[in-house]
Amino acid sequence: MNEQLTNLRERVGGAVAYFWEARQRQSEKQKELGRSDQGSRAAVTGGYQMLQFSHLITNLLNEAGVTQEHIFCDRALELPGFFRPTKEWDLLVVRDGQLVAAIELKSQVGPSFGNNFNNRTEEAMGTALDIWTAFREGAFNKTVQPWLGYVILLEDCPKSRTPVRVAEPHFKVLPEFVSASYARRYELFCRKLVRERHYNGAAFLVSARDTGLKGVYSEPADDLTFELFGRSLVAHAAAYGTKTS
Repeated sequence: MNEQLTNLRERVGGAVAYFWEARQRQSEKQKELGRSDQGSRAAVTGGYQMLQFSHLITNLLNEAGVTQEHIFCDRALELPGFFRPTKEWDLLVVRDGQLVAAIELKSQVGPSFGNNFNNRTEEAMGTALDIWTAFREGAFNKTVQPWLGYVILLEDCPKSRTPVRVAEPHFKVLPEFVSASYARRYELFCRKLVRERHYNGAAFLVSARDTGLKGVYSEPADDLTFELFGRSLVAHAAAYGTKTS
């Protein structure tokens, strides 16, 4: 497996640089069209920014022996749900009618960290509830449990690192949330997603917009690194027969 993870930090740095470049291109395009007020929002919500992360994960799976025909990252990304008909993921591994893995790739840049944090957390928790309930009800896979992954890239800036006040009009919040910045909240959230077994693996990356264009990023938590995420995913995919003969 070490071979599959060779130069991983450099490869992740390339995906980070692509993210910021794509965001910059999208903002510039919006300004050219006379929609400068929408530039920031479009850059935040544009899904193609995380495309290089899809390619990186695909390459890791390929190097582990998972053939390209079983990996979906640009088409056929819908999975059945329980509370809704379908949900579109960012990357799937499917073989012989079995869902092997499903991955979400998310990002957040400023300035609206508060609202976007709530949206991201609610979306991730709802997605996990939906897919595991669908699995229980036999929507796919009879006994083999799929591997679910969550990756988020957060802008590293003063606003994301500044302690945030919490409202406690009736009851006290959990102590770990007191004076926690949005960066800290995301770290806690990703860790809890895995500890509560909503997702099998999570990676939390932070990057500043200026140095990010050079591929600079950091991983605040040693239990939420992209390397651990990749090792877990590759091991699971190989264990369920997706390796070539």
